Amino acid sequence: MLQYEPPLETGLTPEEVQQRVAAGQQNDPLPPLTRSIKQIFRDNLVTLFNLINVLLGALVLVTGSYKNLLFLGVVVVNTAIGIFQEIRSKRQVDKLALLSESKSRIRRAGKIVVHPQEDIVQDDILEIGRGDQLPVDALIRQTTGLEVDESQITGESTPIIKVTGENLTSGSVILAGRAAVQATTVGHGSFVKQLAHSAKQQRRTASQLLTIINRIIKALTFAIIPLGVALFVSSMMRGQDLNRAILGTVASMVGMIPEGLVLLTSVALAAGAFTLGRRHVLVRELPAIEALARVDVLCLDKTGTITSGQLQLDRVEPWAETNLETTQTILAQLVAATSDDNETAQAIQQALGTPTVTATTVLPFSSGRKWSGAIWDKQAYVMGAPEFIFDQVPAGLQARIHTLAGQGYRVLVLAAAKALTTPRPTAPRALGLILITDELRPRAKDTFSFFANQDVALKVISGDNPVTVASIAQRAEIAGAERLVDMSQVGETPDYGQLVRDYTVFGRVTPQQKEQLIKAYQAAGHTVAMTGDGVNDLLALRQADCSIAMASGSEATKSLADFVLVDSNFDAMINVLNEGRRVINNVERVASLFLIKTMYSVVLTLIFIFMSRSYPFEPIQLTPISSLMVGIPTFFLALQPNYARIADRFMKQVMEIAAPAAVCVVGYILVVMALGTQFQLSFATTSTLSVLMTGLISLNALLMVARPLNRFKIGLVVAMAALFAIIFLFFGPIFSLVNLLNWRLALIYLPLMVSVEPIFLLVQDILGRRILSRIRWR
Repeated sequence: MLQYEPPLETGLTPEEVQQRVAAGQQNDPLPPLTRSIKQIFRDNLVTLFNLINVLLGALVLVTGSYKNLLFLGVVVVNTAIGIFQEIRSKRQVDKLALLSESKSRIRRAGKIVVHPQEDIVQDDILEIGRGDQLPVDALIRQTTGLEVDESQITGESTPIIKVTGENLTSGSVILAGRAAVQATTVGHGSFVKQLAHSAKQQRRTASQLLTIINRIIKALTFAIIPLGVALFVSSMMRGQDLNRAILGTVASMVGMIPEGLVLLTSVALAAGAFTLGRRHVLVRELPAIEALARVDVLCLDKTGTITSGQLQLDRVEPWAETNLETTQTILAQLVAATSDDNETAQAIQQALGTPTVTATTVLPFSSGRKWSGAIWDKQAYVMGAPEFIFDQVPAGLQARIHTLAGQGYRVLVLAAAKALTTPRPTAPRALGLILITDELRPRAKDTFSFFANQDVALKVISGDNPVTVASIAQRAEIAGAERLVDMSQVGETPDYGQLVRDYTVFGRVTPQQKEQLIKAYQAAGHTVAMTGDGVNDLLALRQADCSIAMASGSEATKSLADFVLVDSNFDAMINVLNEGRRVINNVERVASLFLIKTMYSVVLTLIFIFMSRSYPFEPIQLTPISSLMVGIPTFFLALQPNYARIADRFMKQVMEIAAPAAVCVVGYILVVMALGTQFQLSFATTSTLSVLMTGLISLNALLMVARPLNRFKIGLVVAMAALFAIIFLFFGPIFSLVNLLNWRLALIYLPLMVSVEPIFLLVQDILGRRILSRIRWR
């Protein structure tokens, strides 16, 4: 029993609201979509590789060679960029989340006020309707018919009919009807808060790109420390100076760390979310940007996606002996009695008005049942899809419906019945046909043409008449729109695999069938995106690899979707697809630059464990390579336009550039070591030549990664090459590099420099033909 029941018509007074706020009986806000500033700093600063870098820096301090700490500057800059980008993205996402957040309708002091859900207090009277997701536990104080989805409790999406006096659990989705409910439990005590975020029952798969990169990082984690220890022990056993052994070991371990690779991917995704936010697309999960870029099947709901969703009642056609005036009167009374507020009901009310009627029984519209009904004056009336009202639609009526549907009308039937039984009313008798029109979105043809050109197959899944849906799809120039199927006629256990192979347009689809169709596409190996704006799309949106909702849609739909189109403009999906492709394609290409250093550092460490000479680099000597050949250019290249189709060639792209480059680096360094022995060159000289050759090979790799070249990319590569040269010419001592302006040294390094490009291309060709072509990389 309720401890207090405020008057249903007036709700709480302002004084009662303040009392409950003061007592802490107030609801909590929605869980944030983004991490807090504190979490962003913590997660970017406290990483395994940052810890390793700090420990290596401590070892360098022991040697007293403070300039060799400069490698930490690259780590600091990378981390700072990551924090900045994520905070910038967070602010954009939070701003859009606020714009798209649904509000609750609350009765207070006799008025209906609209507030965010955190303003709800204990005992507030809420008005709820179709498409709402209940933010608190509540008791139904008044309803004429309510159907809810309580799958967050039961695991089943079967609609449950609720009546006055029954309880509703927070997180429940209102599928049909309207009600006034009293908040019984708010805040942390409510069921939805205990589930943290019940709408996200199935989390999306993590980013494929980050998954692959994390596998690489995991493997390196187990390799870096043992290899570093082995190199240090080997150096000391050969009698090397302690400082030299420490600096060589630190240089090898710093080289093995692909600093910034994970960060770059996260930054690219965060930058993508920021860019999409500026185009009024709310990104709820960053990996979804990548998921949509991989989509090859896009399932569309007709209303709100292909069409504008602004429905209009074109006309009512009387059927049999019923006259027009009587038919329109009954229709207006039925819509008023059910209190439905969907687009169809609104269109009818706008055209015919809202008369006063007292119904004894009400069955509001349900997307699963596809009809609504009410009884007044001892007579039952129903309105909805003909196929779901009649067991067998009369032949004459069916022919007329088919003709009108072929003209692009959405056709519903108004009928009298003996009883409001389910799933179909008893003995329905047609009174008239209701003709609803909807217009194509202004740029629908261009948008669908773009997706078709990008090899994304378009499928239309709708609850409307398949002929009507096919007609609209053909007007939108969707390929294969003539291949249509009426899902109300396929039986209880259809072959969904065959259906998705044979048809493009699916009409009269129930919510459960939408979900099964998505599963069938996925079972066939497709990556599926689903668009929707109503509760009838919830199951399909949850099942899809990527889900898109309109801001004008239901609260439940928006809370579930990966993307929310804040302007309800489907054309923005072009930007989402392009942004995802840009992120994946660019990260796949620039990742090879990070892994070149990792690969040759691992191999060199293994080699120099067994060699008598010192490791060829000091930590500071790697800084020009890490920053000029990797860190700076990859940041700019990752943000360049690159909208090519996703080919899932991450490892192959990496190996096509990274492996040949690493082989060349190792080969040239061994040559330099041999020449150093032959001509008795000092460590400073051989390490300088090693830096020079490694930088030139990395520059060639950078040039390959930057293709196709444009003015910006050419300028970027030239700038990096010029800065690299300036370091050798003017800042050599800072980076422990000797002066190369010596003709005797020139006789050694000039031939090596000239040979870099042809040798690199030769090694790449050999590896490509003899090794890479035999391996199936993902």
